[in-house]
Amino acid sequence: MSETCVTTAPRPLLLSDGRPAIEAWSLLAAHQHLNHGSFGAVPLVAQREQGRLREEMDRSPGTWFPALPARVAAARTEIAAFLRVPANDLALVPNASGGASVVYANVPARHGGEIVVTDHGYGAVTMGARRLARRWGGTVRTARVPLDAGEDEAFQAVAAQLTGATGLIVLDHITSATARWMPVERIGALARERGIPLLVDGAHVPGLAEDPLAGLDCDAWIGNLHKFGCAPRGTSALVARGPLRDALYPLIDSWGAEEPFPHRFDTQGTIDATSYLAAPTALDFIDGVWGWATARTYMTQLADYAERLIGDAFAEATGVGAAVDVGMPVNALRLVRLPDGLGTTHAAADALRDRVAAELGVEAAFTSFGGAGYFRLSTHVYNTAADFENFVERCVPVLVDWARASQAMSQ
Repeated sequence: MSETCVTTAPRPLLLSDGRPAIEAWSLLAAHQHLNHGSFGAVPLVAQREQGRLREEMDRSPGTWFPALPARVAAARTEIAAFLRVPANDLALVPNASGGASVVYANVPARHGGEIVVTDHGYGAVTMGARRLARRWGGTVRTARVPLDAGEDEAFQAVAAQLTGATGLIVLDHITSATARWMPVERIGALARERGIPLLVDGAHVPGLAEDPLAGLDCDAWIGNLHKFGCAPRGTSALVARGPLRDALYPLIDSWGAEEPFPHRFDTQGTIDATSYLAAPTALDFIDGVWGWATARTYMTQLADYAERLIGDAFAEATGVGAAVDVGMPVNALRLVRLPDGLGTTHAAADALRDRVAAELGVEAAFTSFGGAGYFRLSTHVYNTAADFENFVERCVPVLVDWARASQAMSQ
């Protein structure tokens, strides 16, 4: 839990007119929504803005598309201000994996070179690193970072994998499966000192950090606006600095291909870029109703409460502690250990997610790491303590029963 954790439920956030915050979203009322971190949730005001933009596009495509690059550039400028980076350092891409693919396609080739990743890395991004290593005729070196590693231990684990053959480091800012920060600032300083390009996967970071790139020296950083930023899906930022910046090109060559970075990313032909254009509406909505600082404080306090509540419930039901030390915890993402036998692999965790949604009406994230299964809870402004109290009442007993049945079958 966070260093300033609370064990009492925070008061729910309300809209300006006194209604519950969740009424600003179109989330299915019959479900409990406890998995904001995977796919986000778009507030109605941003959905309506995107719908309005699509109608404008479809009414007059002949005028829409020639004017689109300038509109994308304007949205990019607003997003850059939210992330506190120069607009000319930021390009818009569909998602974090797409941003990683841009880097993999353009990073200088290193014949026989090594790419350093960690065992906490996002699967799709790590797969891309492996493909790049094969193109180089090189290898991937994996830094094994203990789940409970603090900043120093995590830094040393990554640094120990660097060699004279290292051609790229790929490091999560916040890890997806294990809900923890990584010491990207220290690794960034070391990478720059050694002349090694660094790609930071910050998929979950926008909205959770006030100034995400403060003190961070990296060649490329990618962050999804459609997770905690609540933008329409398919909106991510690719921030590029250093010598790699001007070598980055979109995956699709279009009429802007000869423009400088990031302007060449503003022109991508006949695509639906309305998610980019509506993203500032979502960011401004959170800021205007509560303010991002208040939103982050609430998410942290609710995560503290939910983590303790659910962990205690599992421990009471099984007699085994469920609290998890992740070393560098995240404000709105937490882990609780599942009973033995549940979610022990990536495939099993995904199957558990689908079963809980279908049979219990709860949309939740389950992850695995090191052969253990975890419930990864995430909070946002529309969540309340009652959501997690419901999980304890309805889901914990069922999950314990499923775990016991699974163990009985395996004996």
